[in-house]
Amino acid sequence: MEKSETKVVAEPRPNHMPHLKIYSKQDILSLTKIRRFETKVGERMHVIYDNSQLERSIADSSAKYVLFGIPEDLGAKGNYGIGGTDTLWIPFLQSFLNIQSNDFLDGNEILIAGHFDFGDIQYLIDTTARGDDEKIEAYRHAVNTIDDEVEHLVKIITEAKKIPIVIGGGHNNSYPLIKGAAKGWHKAGVIPLAQINCINLDAHADYRPMEGRHSGNAFRYAEEDGYLAKYCVVGIHENYIPQNVWIDIVNNPFIDCITYEDIFVHDKRTFLQAVAHATGFTEDGLCGIDIDIDCIEHTLSSAMTPVGILPNHARQYVSFVAADSKPAYFYICEGATRLNDGRTDPTSGKLISYLVSDFIKGSAV
Repeated sequence: MEKSETKVVAEPRPNHMPHLKIYSKQDILSLTKIRRFETKVGERMHVIYDNSQLERSIADSSAKYVLFGIPEDLGAKGNYGIGGTDTLWIPFLQSFLNIQSNDFLDGNEILIAGHFDFGDIQYLIDTTARGDDEKIEAYRHAVNTIDDEVEHLVKIITEAKKIPIVIGGGHNNSYPLIKGAAKGWHKAGVIPLAQINCINLDAHADYRPMEGRHSGNAFRYAEEDGYLAKYCVVGIHENYIPQNVWIDIVNNPFIDCITYEDIFVHDKRTFLQAVAHATGFTEDGLCGIDIDIDCIEHTLSSAMTPVGILPNHARQYVSFVAADSKPAYFYICEGATRLNDGRTDPTSGKLISYLVSDFIKGSAV
């Protein structure tokens, strides 16, 4: 779906999160196809009952998970990537809200908060920045605003001892997710220090230097700021590891990785053995669970690849990690239904819907 077709009308959230659009039940039902003798997940999900009491609404809900979207591509553009990661959220919702409510997944365990809309920042950059260099700097500066608002919401969610499920957006958002989750779970008394671990299924490490915030350095910032304790990347491509990043990884005992080539080219271990290694490496604490869609072969993303894992590998990863770790949050990023270069894929939203349902089923075990 193109951005102009987005029809969800929601009320903005003032104060710390001016870009947050909170959904009503009517917003959800407007995307849910009601059918006689059936119940869809969208009919069962919770919403914020009082926009002026966001924290209390989340805390009072019986839902275990809080779902929200960050449909932005500022971080990807700030990393010299192709824009379009802002197009995934609504197609995902259209798919996810219409899956069947049944014994496998009810929908009542989910509260949907809404989504962040940073379109005003994008418009400002598009109309005022001159030249590519100025735009890159503007994108990176804008990511700081995204960081602040996302961190605030995630802290509220985790402080209420609920698990954020987040659809991006670029991988830049892992930094505020890690930071907000570490602070929230710590304040809730679940962890002794404001630090969490993270597992990332990704073709890239996203551990570039701290050169200004973008989609390629979220984990570097999270580690340097003390919120990321251990980090493991599964499926990283040898062709896309900068040498300076590789040296930093191999010399850091708190970072580990299993390359795509070791799994699928050299057969040193199976895919699920690699995933099990990651959960073992991070088993000493709460763990953020990330999946970057650019690791899935021929799936539309800001860095689409002809060589990667299959969609069923992604589903196995999500299901295994959700069941075998203690999730601090779940984040799916870098996917798109339309890229700025004109490429489209109408099935991306449905793929993400499968991954979210796999996470909920896996973590409920």
